[in-house]
Amino acid sequence: MADGTNPKDIPQSIFQVSAFDPDARSDPHTPLKQLREHCPVMRDEMAKTWFLTRYEDIRATVNDRSYVRLPSKAEEGSLSRRLVDEESGEMEQPSILFLDDPDHARIRLPLAKAFYARIQKMKPEIEAIIDEIIEAAPESGRFDLMNDIAVPIPVLVIARILGVDENRLAEFRDWSEGVILSLNPVRTEEETAHLVRSADAINAYFDDLIAARRAEPQDDLVSDMVALQATGEADISDEELRRNLEALLVGGNLTTTDLIGNGVWLFLTHPDQLEALKADPGLAGQAVEEVLRYEAPVSATSRISPDEREIGGCPVKARQTVFCSLASANRDAATFDQPDRFDITVKRPSHVAFGGGPHICIGAPLARIEARHVYVKLFERYPDMKLADAPLVWRTLPFFRGLETLEVETGA
Repeated sequence: MADGTNPKDIPQSIFQVSAFDPDARSDPHTPLKQLREHCPVMRDEMAKTWFLTRYEDIRATVNDRSYVRLPSKAEEGSLSRRLVDEESGEMEQPSILFLDDPDHARIRLPLAKAFYARIQKMKPEIEAIIDEIIEAAPESGRFDLMNDIAVPIPVLVIARILGVDENRLAEFRDWSEGVILSLNPVRTEEETAHLVRSADAINAYFDDLIAARRAEPQDDLVSDMVALQATGEADISDEELRRNLEALLVGGNLTTTDLIGNGVWLFLTHPDQLEALKADPGLAGQAVEEVLRYEAPVSATSRISPDEREIGGCPVKARQTVFCSLASANRDAATFDQPDRFDITVKRPSHVAFGGGPHICIGAPLARIEARHVYVKLFERYPDMKLADAPLVWRTLPFFRGLETLEVETGA
């Protein structure tokens, strides 16, 4: 190539830039840059998927309401289609993540309204939960920040919002880890068993919880939704309600855990930015946006083309799956100045870490509240925190970005 790039260095498959590949797991941004600069609209025939890496193409795609999400509408053999049950040809009752209008709007609108109202009502309580967990972490020495802070905060916060049994947080975390495997199209037999076991357990739990709140309402989101069902403001079946409450529990703790962990790691590896945050805690909101841009917990999202169209000059057929690399879009030099620089002091163009359009992440406001408060509170309590001498291990779940552990050290 004219710029000296060896064609062999350009990824040929979506899996070469996912957490399946050990090199990409450690550093996905180098191969994504190669694709963005040399093959920004890649067709992966093995996965029967288009893969986009440019900000302009991705932002246009996620905001285009004509695309669909329901996996059964995708072509046979594609990554999206692999989420469908082979025998029935359908997905078990999907959450709003995979629904199309009018069902998507019918469910999402009342759920989002109730969810956001409860978040605002509980904001002081959410911040108090964060304070308590950080204060309960080891005062000094070495500890795993993921285990002691990044994991317990989001799961307790979403549990408190939903109104689930807080004595079962470890189970909820395990079920979440199992259910999220439904988004892995190439699961192992062991992972599938974990998924099935977790899905059965979480389904039974929420069926019982919905019935209990209908009989005796409490001050929580499940009771809010049951009340909206009763008045007709939420035209949602119990199965639909259960599935979407489960999705809030799973998404509400796993990805926010990674947002916290990724952010702390970035601050500890960019001491100038940590000092900027300490000097001006008012930068916390902008810091969250920069963490989301630079190292977002969700690396990709997908859409299904309902008809023939062009993306970046490439012909896309009806029913073909289009994967959008959010991680790549957020490092595109055509949109972001010095995209590979982590800088919380610069106000940048809008990132796409939460996707966009009607399917933009429903949990975004809550994730922002949690991460903003954690970043400030954590470094107030541990002003001398530093990374311990330990290997960095990233999660292997494809299309997600988060740390298994984050060993840190603080004052003696």
